[in-house]
Amino acid sequence: MKIIKKINTSAAVALDSRGNEIVVFGKGIGFPQVPYELTDLSQIQRSFYEVDPMYYDLIDSIPEKILLVSSEITENAEEILGCELNPNLSFTLADHLNFAISRIGKGISLSSPISYDIRHLYPKETQLAEKALVLLNKECDVDLPEEEAVNIAMHLINAETEVGDMHSLMESMKIINDITGIIEKNLNIRLDRDDYSYARFVMHIRYLIQRFYADTVDQIGNKEMLKTLAKEYPEVYFCAFSISDYLKKEKGWECTNDEILYLMMHIQRVRAKTEM
Repeated sequence: MKIIKKINTSAAVALDSRGNEIVVFGKGIGFPQVPYELTDLSQIQRSFYEVDPMYYDLIDSIPEKILLVSSEITENAEEILGCELNPNLSFTLADHLNFAISRIGKGISLSSPISYDIRHLYPKETQLAEKALVLLNKECDVDLPEEEAVNIAMHLINAETEVGDMHSLMESMKIINDITGIIEKNLNIRLDRDDYSYARFVMHIRYLIQRFYADTVDQIGNKEMLKTLAKEYPEVYFCAFSISDYLKKEKGWECTNDEILYLMMHIQRVRAKTEM
């Protein structure tokens, strides 16, 4: 293996046997003058493919221990979630964790406004994040609060959605745009695409789409609650039903009462924000 660029004494850019550029970690691996041939591959602790060069300087600014823990978190997540994650996750997550440790050290604690939503909608990612937080606190001898698990979970969720095939991504974007149009037409409002409330709404719709694709839509049994909310918010109910009809016509997806209720809740939330 040829080492072609030094990042720091423990990290470097290398070329594998096929000429692919990779980032490698290992004690003293970036110490010799480059370029050079690394003959003892046992020196490599971690290797990363398809890393965006923009993260090379970032790697040099983050403690190695945090980078290695972040890498272990990423590997565990890929194995348990059963999918490929964005190749830059180890570094973006390490950057967040390094900042969080610094922030907590200064007594600054931040809670996520969508903490409940993340825990409810992404239980597997949340469980992974909670275990990741325990690992980080142990390995780096820090004491980040439980609330940081939600931030870690959000990094995992983003890394999942960023590697989907382009066709599925474009199809999801079309569905989201169509649903947005249905809401604006039915409720005679204009949604601010740059507002956080809309971004949160889109996240929920993306999750709903993922559940339909995975065929994991369940009927829990909220029929009575749906009737109550339909009487209280008839315009929102009609809007949610219009979206249901659209999904059935365009994709063949049947919305359950629970999904109608789910849509109503988030339509009303984004509507209320618009009318403030």
